[in-house]
Amino acid sequence: MPVSEAQLRATAKYKAGHYDVIKVNVPKGEKEEIRVHAESRGESLNAFVQRSVRETMARDNETPEA
Repeated sequence: MPVSEAQLRATAKYKAGHYDVIKVNVPKGEKEEIRVHAESRGESLNAFVQRSVRETMARDNETPEA
């Protein structure tokens, strides 16, 4: 079912008010590799990246820096 212009505007307005955007550059071909891995774990690419960042931050906060 096609999405109306009004729906597109409403979605963009919601995202602008509720989310920050972080762009990540990866070497050509790596995005697909990450996407396939994420889907194999039952996650979207976005959910996988968010989880990866949160888990790494938690681990970094538990380990004192050398």
